[in-house]
Amino acid sequence: MYKDLKRMFWWPDMKKKPLHIPKWKWDSISMDFVVALPKTLKNMDSIYVIVDRLTKSAHFIPVNM
Repeated sequence: MYKDLKRMFWWPDMKKKPLHIPKWKWDSISMDFVVALPKTLKNMDSIYVIVDRLTKSAHFIPVNM
């Protein structure tokens, strides 16, 4: 099984480019938008999502796009 997985999920430069591991919370974040949602009473139709890569804590902010 290990050999099968290694063939499927390994590439030559895999160890040369590891992801940066943040040393402190909110040092590295990812952001995204969830769009095309039904409008709310306050006319919001999207969600702005911000996730801390270290703690995996997330903030969800309603927005109008």
